[in-house]
Amino acid sequence: MNKIHMVDVVTEYKKHSVKINEIIEDTLSSGSYIQGERVKSFEKMLSDFLDVKHVISCGNGTDALQVALMALGLKMGDEVLVPSFTFVATVETVCLLGYKPVFVDIDPNSFLLDIKSITKSITKKTKAIIPVHLFGQCCNMGEIKFLAEKFNLFVIEDAAQSIGSKCKQETNKWTYSGTIGDIGTTSFYPSKNLGCIGDGGAIFTNNSDLAKKIRLIVNHGQEERYKYKIIGLNSRLDALQAAILSFKLTLLEDFIIKRKKIADLYNKAFSTLSWLTVPVTQNYSDHVYHQYSLLLSTHICRASFQNYLHEHGIPTMVYYPIPLHKQEAYHQYCTIPLPNSEKTSNCIISIPMHPHLDSKQIDFICNTIKSYNQ
Repeated sequence: MNKIHMVDVVTEYKKHSVKINEIIEDTLSSGSYIQGERVKSFEKMLSDFLDVKHVISCGNGTDALQVALMALGLKMGDEVLVPSFTFVATVETVCLLGYKPVFVDIDPNSFLLDIKSITKSITKKTKAIIPVHLFGQCCNMGEIKFLAEKFNLFVIEDAAQSIGSKCKQETNKWTYSGTIGDIGTTSFYPSKNLGCIGDGGAIFTNNSDLAKKIRLIVNHGQEERYKYKIIGLNSRLDALQAAILSFKLTLLEDFIIKRKKIADLYNKAFSTLSWLTVPVTQNYSDHVYHQYSLLLSTHICRASFQNYLHEHGIPTMVYYPIPLHKQEAYHQYCTIPLPNSEKTSNCIISIPMHPHLDSKQIDFICNTIKSYNQ
């Protein structure tokens, strides 16, 4: 049996090395490394895939969030609702721009923003919500859009982990994550479901005015060379990453199908284990399983379980061991307990999930976990 990896970018490269090497050589030979036709082509390809009017690529997923916030014209001290149980980029961009993050608790089953907690957290200073489509599943965007319209709030979707997932709207129409709010953002970090071989990100919107402003921001605020309309920054996807992403986008749907099949096998194998809970899927979203995260019962020592799996050659990760409202850099922004975020951080563990796991590896992982002596 081959070595098991949490994410296997090497196997993915080897399977498609002929095509990827051809793309690399072609791009290097072109002499066009920044912006250019390859970037434009990828943006159009992703726009068509997601059925969204505008896709603006950028340097990385964190920049995507920062640029999205900058485009909304918020003022210093304005409040932005964010989950505490998420990667730090969601919150650090709010702070860097001088806005105030207001931490919201999660639903203990889905790990996604809790609608009741959102409602309780809205004040006169609240100007935006950043729902994070965590682990590959969409937040309840129908409810979030309802609240946003009621209280006149912007919605920035953090779709860094959910590219290709869909959310059900009021009309029973299924819409891709990142295309429902005012602005959506994503990351192309190599471990993502759609990942490049370096760093990259993108911003989505159906609002043409916002799209125009976003394009200005990512390119130094210039509409034409050396004429600066607004203050911007330098955040551009390079041509090599764009070319590789264009190819990988053609593989995404097949990869999602494989991830779902692996999740189904995991779910079936672990369904009889009383000491853990498999991922719960919501009826308003599908799940593309960027991560497959289990919740351990409180009497299970997570460190011991991790050591047991490590000894058997099965890697694990904890996303996320400390919620952001408990972190030294951010605790001053939260004065209330967020029990669901705190409990989840103590009990969650992620096991290998990627489309290159083979049947022997999957069976081994399942049987090893089922044999754990509590």
